[in-house]
Amino acid sequence: MIKKSPNRLSGTAGFTLVEMVVVVAIVGILASAAVPLVQFSQHRLKERELRHALREIRTAIDAYHKAVGEGRIARKADATGYPPTLDVLADGVVDAKLPDAKKIYFLRRIPQDPFAPAGRPKGEMWGLRSYASPPGEPKAGDDVFDVYSLATGTGSNGAPYRVW
Repeated sequence: MIKKSPNRLSGTAGFTLVEMVVVVAIVGILASAAVPLVQFSQHRLKERELRHALREIRTAIDAYHKAVGEGRIARKADATGYPPTLDVLADGVVDAKLPDAKKIYFLRRIPQDPFAPAGRPKGEMWGLRSYASPPGEPKAGDDVFDVYSLATGTGSNGAPYRVW
């Protein structure tokens, strides 16, 4: 004869309805705490991509200016030595020091602003500042001295994206 253990009710096994409700409530609380953390980490990732894109474009602009100073890119006497457009950095310019007219490329492609609206055309992705415009009021002009994000909003560091 098999004896039943005194702790078990006869013929019942599994979880009660109260236990299931408690488990679902705990999982719900944990999920509601995790969603803001995931959203914040995605926002920080976009900010990191924006910083990287700005750094990449600005480094290319500086490399273009340096190449002009070295005489590798021909320039007019009244020009500043900065690229006329962002597209020049990706399309390349003829190397004036090489006889076979090879091109110098500064970017593989123009990076996208991660905060820009999806429908914005590629040419209007970035705000452009010419050498002649003041830093406080950036305006496009004959050259591209600097770029900035056209996204509205403020970063997690408290500074607007326009001034990054």
